[in-house]
Order: sequence, then C-alpha cells, then structure tokens
Amino acid sequence: MAISISLVLLLLILAVIFLRNGGLKISHALVCALLGFFLAGTSMAPTIQDGLMATADVVSSIRP
Repeated sequence: MAISISLVLLLLILAVIFLRNGGLKISHALVCALLGFFLAGTSMAPTIQDGLMATADVVSSIRP
C-alpha cells in the first residue's frame, strides 16, 4: 500500500507539471492515465467517486 501511495503522489506531481507547461503529449497523457488507475486502487477512491457523483447531481439539476 505504501508503494502505491508513493507512486500516486509521484504521478500526481508529474501530471501537475505537465499541465502547467501547457503541452499535453502522448507521454503526458499516459502518465495521467496511470495516475487515474493507481488512484482508483487507493483508499481515496470512494471519496473521489462520491464527490464526482455529488458534482454531477448539482450540474444536472441546473436548468438554463
């Protein structure tokens, strides 16, 4: 578990650096995809999913 969290933090830092540079290349997209897969395996996954579902509910309830 400790290796997984360390890898998630490393990938998160790399993803932030890539996004701040402004150019998202294939290698950058792969790092972001790996971040997503490793993040889904951590204990934070249910919290992230609940937050995304709550945000989707709020957005879907907005009437233009």
